[in-house]
Amino acid sequence: MPRYHALGQLPRKHHIQFRKPDGGLYTEQLLSTHGFSGPMSTTYHINQPTEVSAWEDLGNVKPTFLENEALHHRHLKTKRMDPKGDAITGRIPLMGNHDVVWFQAHVGEQMDYLYKNTEGDELLFIHNGSGRMESMYGVVPFKPNDYLVVPRGTIYKLVFDTLPVMMIAIESHGQITTPNRYRNDYGQFLEHAPYKERDFRPPTELQTFDVQGDHHVHVKARGRMTKYTHPFHPYDIVGWDGYVYPYAFNILDFQPITGQIHMPPPIHQNFQGAGFVICSFCPRVLDYHPEAIVVPYNHSNVDSDEVLYYCNDKFGSRKGIEEGSITLHPLGIPHGPQPGATEASLGATKTEELAVMLDTYAPLYLTKEALQIEDPDYWKSWQTKRNS
Repeated sequence: MPRYHALGQLPRKHHIQFRKPDGGLYTEQLLSTHGFSGPMSTTYHINQPTEVSAWEDLGNVKPTFLENEALHHRHLKTKRMDPKGDAITGRIPLMGNHDVVWFQAHVGEQMDYLYKNTEGDELLFIHNGSGRMESMYGVVPFKPNDYLVVPRGTIYKLVFDTLPVMMIAIESHGQITTPNRYRNDYGQFLEHAPYKERDFRPPTELQTFDVQGDHHVHVKARGRMTKYTHPFHPYDIVGWDGYVYPYAFNILDFQPITGQIHMPPPIHQNFQGAGFVICSFCPRVLDYHPEAIVVPYNHSNVDSDEVLYYCNDKFGSRKGIEEGSITLHPLGIPHGPQPGATEASLGATKTEELAVMLDTYAPLYLTKEALQIEDPDYWKSWQTKRNS
């Protein structure tokens, strides 16, 4: 994923004359990744996509990370965040490294401009909202618990049905895709994959605007935001085809892999990026060995940081977790079920947990905004009462 997709009008072949009804030429644009070696899409424009009538520097948007924090487990309560800003300005950076940045948003306003991220691919998780992504490639409707994968360089806007909305925005400095082990040599999902092509929802409706007048696109690049003004609507594409476009996938369409005894987190993997993976923990049947311990065993992260976002409060191995909680278990120290959780799980046959997990292969650094919503006593939740 993604697979080949096309919308609108196209010439018979690439790089040949493609004319408008008035006889003029449409403008061809190639959007390529990894130079000319990665996935690509070709778009056909009414206007010149290179034409800009003005630009304005909107300032620094680079997150500031805290590099001198002591090593311990963290618990962030995102429900403490007030609705603020739109789907872009409302993003609060909570943690990150050179590969990936985790933003949290409680969106309180609609966007009145278009946006383009040229720093990285985006993986958006819409926790509790619905609406539509309007993009240069067409419209992608979304609903609660949808992932939206947005390739670098996509011009888009999120329009919500109602507000506020809880949302995660994960920014990847490399391409976000599905795990290699789920696909055959031709790119098709294998039979053991936890989803199929039909579960991924590409743009369905191509909106083409032949409209003159100022239209603004906020472009993120090199840690800054720049407002570009085009003398026409950027959605002037009459057709496109290729492998680069935004798409949606609902977390509840993930088909959990189960086993007789407890299976490790890689069975939950949904996406991969450069230096990280994304897993989806979904409702499922639990381990069915007659003596199975169905909650995770203790685990020492020796080379990765683990982040979990809890979409509900039904995670059997965690104590004190609420909907919207985020836990960070950093490399270097073990974590596992809190005292009593293992015994309490015995005999359970299913779980209703729902969570998004980010695992990174380089340490994550928190921001000062993360500390403002931290539960400072979370590390104590593994303490047991001892006889004096």
